[in-house]
Amino acid sequence: MEIQSCVKIINEWDIVAARQLGRNVAKELGFGTVDQARITTAISELARNIYLYADQGQICIEKVTNQNRTGVKIISKDHGPGIPDLRKVMEDGYTTSGGLGAGLPGVKRLMDEFSIDSTVSVGTEIITVKWLR
Repeated sequence: MEIQSCVKIINEWDIVAARQLGRNVAKELGFGTVDQARITTAISELARNIYLYADQGQICIEKVTNQNRTGVKIISKDHGPGIPDLRKVMEDGYTTSGGLGAGLPGVKRLMDEFSIDSTVSVGTEIITVKWLR
């Protein structure tokens, strides 16, 4: 049942497209409006990071099932500069863009599962999952 849809992130309109795709998938799976908002906020943050720091990448959204659970998986992948200090970017309040610094720690809080893999000069992949309650 893992059907994956991806949106290439090159410009700001692609962030909107990724959000819309995520909301549609979440709605289709039966997520309530609050969880739909959490999912789209996480997608927005991940896509914005690609746009700001990596020039381009992609957000992939897929429906996942695990035993008797259903959820949505979001994969953010880029071939940008990578993140030199993962511990630092996972600190609340840390910002390199002058934003609120809610970034990746915020994404982690919004979702049920979160993993990040980043190599300097190679790129970054972040995988998050939100399970239907």
